[in-house]
Amino acid sequence: MHVLRIEHGVRDFDSWKKAFDSDPIGREAGGVRSYRVLRADDDPNYALVDLEFDDASTAESFLGGLRQLWGRVEGLTEPKARIVEVVERT
Repeated sequence: MHVLRIEHGVRDFDSWKKAFDSDPIGREAGGVRSYRVLRADDDPNYALVDLEFDDASTAESFLGGLRQLWGRVEGLTEPKARIVEVVERT
């Protein structure tokens, strides 16, 4: 299992969440098995998202689509994104 972890500041978390929920690039079709949305305790306008995939290549492909989407969003600084492998889960 691989996780694409995305972190970035947003202007308004509730507005950002509505955009996320609209699923503009199709998470299920892109191979996302599950996801988790987190919010920083010390900054209510800092969003973190974990997207789970079966393999790293599917996560890389999805990240490419996200980068294209991010490039079309005015005023968005490219989020930090990293793909990690789940080594252990309890």
